[in-house]
Formats: sequence, structure tokens, C-alpha cells
Amino acid sequence: MPEISRFLGIIICMYYDDHNPPHFHARYGEYMITVDIETGIIKGDFPKRALSAVMEWYDLHREDLKTDWNRAEKDLPLIAIKPLE
Repeated sequence: MPEISRFLGIIICMYYDDHNPPHFHARYGEYMITVDIETGIIKGDFPKRALSAVMEWYDLHREDLKTDWNRAEKDLPLIAIKPLE
């Protein structure tokens, strides 16, 4: 799973040939969530503080995530996205 960003111990990834709707995966220790890029709907479980950081990052980079999803569908290299500062 290609990593597109990493911050605060959180790893953000996207799979090639993944199913719709467009989404990304976030891991934090043993926790894992998926976040729908269009709606922000979250599936999975994450600690509150880590989830807040992921959603803040998502709000800042929604367009970048859409671009990477489109690149993944075309089997093109994904572009790293700046971490949350």
C-alpha cells in the first residue's frame, strides 16, 4: 500500500486498483480507518486525538487526495502529500 503522507505516528496510504468510492486508509498503531474522499465518512476505529488530526489533514488536502485517487486508478505513481504541521 503506497504511503502518501505520515505525521504524528499516523500513516496515510492509498491502494492501487482499490474499490469505489474514492477513499484513503489511515493507520495509527493497531488502529485503522478508511475515509471517503468526497464525503469524509469514516469507517473503522481511531483514538479521538489521532482522528482529529487525520480529519484536519483531510480538510486541507481533499483536492490532493482526489488527484492521487485518479493517479492510482491509472496505475501512475502517487504524489506525496504534505504532512500536518
